[in-house]
Amino acid sequence: MFEIAVVTILLFVALLAGSVWIGLSLFATGYLLLAIFKPNIPMDIFSSGVIWGSVIPTPLLSLPLFILMSEVLVAAGLGRSLFSGLAPWLGRLPGGLLHVNVVGSTLFAAVSGSSAATTAIVGKVSLPELQARGYDRKLAMGSLAGAGTLGFLIPPSIIMIIYGVVAEQSILELFVAGVIPGLCLAALYMAYIAGHQIATGSQPRQERATWGARLQGMRDIGPVAALIVAIMGSLYLGLASVTELAAIGVLGALVIAVVMGRFTFPAMVRAGRRAVRTSAMIGLIIIGAALLNSAFGFLGIPKAIASQIASLGLSPFVLIAVLLVFYALLGMFLDGTSIIVMTLPITLPLVTAAGYDPIWFGIFVVVAVEISQITPPIGFNLFVIQSQTGEGIGTIARAALPFFFLLLAFALLLAVFPQLALWLPGTLR
Repeated sequence: MFEIAVVTILLFVALLAGSVWIGLSLFATGYLLLAIFKPNIPMDIFSSGVIWGSVIPTPLLSLPLFILMSEVLVAAGLGRSLFSGLAPWLGRLPGGLLHVNVVGSTLFAAVSGSSAATTAIVGKVSLPELQARGYDRKLAMGSLAGAGTLGFLIPPSIIMIIYGVVAEQSILELFVAGVIPGLCLAALYMAYIAGHQIATGSQPRQERATWGARLQGMRDIGPVAALIVAIMGSLYLGLASVTELAAIGVLGALVIAVVMGRFTFPAMVRAGRRAVRTSAMIGLIIIGAALLNSAFGFLGIPKAIASQIASLGLSPFVLIAVLLVFYALLGMFLDGTSIIVMTLPITLPLVTAAGYDPIWFGIFVVVAVEISQITPPIGFNLFVIQSQTGEGIGTIARAALPFFFLLLAFALLLAVFPQLALWLPGTLR
């Protein structure tokens, strides 16, 4: 088993170091593992069963649709409307306009499903505005990096769709389960920002907004709020399947672009192309991970690891803490999709044997994957902010460090109070 682990790591690292795409690296690693350790297994068994089976589950149809919805909203310049709509309402709070990063990310997360897209669309407008008004640049970048991760936790979530398909769990229940944890995490971020600004006294003076400006702000965010209500209401009331909801979301995003006067054919074509590229990338990762996981199964790796961990006699909470560290370390080198599809066949049986609900574990894993978004060297949110500010990755990572610890603490809080994730979906059962 030790030899297999060493060969797996060396193969995968060598392929990544050679700039091979992650999906192809996963595929090649799985294929070579079998060729080395199980050469008697006919490789053509993967041509239909594993590869085709990994990409045909019906819920996966919603994935490219939610990605397209996000890209259409980005093309419509949603960030400008979010900032102008929220600023009159948040400017007088402790922390001031820094809260726009959190509330804006929360709103966009509810119509996107992508952490990187959330960070990009909010940061494109908020970072220049905050700098121009004299806000702490370090806290502005750190709060955006942390708040951007809400794109994974607040439904609809691309990562939740992938977890639901791989773990064979209800995506609808996962979406509903993410609502309360997402709002709680957003509140935790806002509390930290307010506490920091009160403690340091560094908040610039903000003029009191008129009620006219606030009403105009409501009009700016009204279309997005209506789309959020439609999506969340349909989810909770069970009026549409996840795939149907994704199609409705795309239509709603197009309507918003038209209502805001920002619908142009070239912009929509670019949005479609970006959605195709992202969907193809995720699909390739799913296929590669499916082959690698099948190779692990033939080699008996999941069973061996489960037996080793079970022999340690860890308590359920300690097991979760160990898995959190494990996911945080993986997040330094892999993206969230790869982490989930690679590790779930091993970790899910462990946590269910320890008595945890698989829906709860889905939310826990999403929070763990959120950590990877702000963890160098490949935290995607850090690179998004770097492209917008020109700051070094190290500088941005240090700015995001408090939010890294907040995410760690929140993940452990979920382990202590699992009903944060389970209460709302429990009302659907």
